[in-house]
Amino acid sequence: MTEHEQRPLSPALFDDPDCEDRAQPFRVGDKWTGVVLRCLEDGRPRRFSELRVPLHWITPKVLTETLRSMERNGFVTRTVHDENPPRVEYALTALGHSLLGPLDTACAWAREHVPEITEARAVYQGT
Repeated sequence: MTEHEQRPLSPALFDDPDCEDRAQPFRVGDKWTGVVLRCLEDGRPRRFSELRVPLHWITPKVLTETLRSMERNGFVTRTVHDENPPRVEYALTALGHSLLGPLDTACAWAREHVPEITEARAVYQGT
């Protein structure tokens, strides 16, 4: 096979037993996890209503789903305080905090490449 010939993709490309779908903790590029991480990065537990203030464009249903996913993956803790009415707070875990460094790197990359991304989108749209 020459260097310009493409090798077909193997049907077993993702069959690594150490990388099964159920073992993948989150979808890379999840739409809302990054902004929730930013809201919780100072370490203070936050109530749902507090998170809704800066995230007002996210529907309550989607924010709830995002928080549940983050809790399921070990990125946040959900603490229910025995009060009337019940008070629920969310806070980043150590695992959640460990995502802040990669998030900072991705944000820095995006800031650096905004002109190229904008140009590529314009070319794609034919403008």
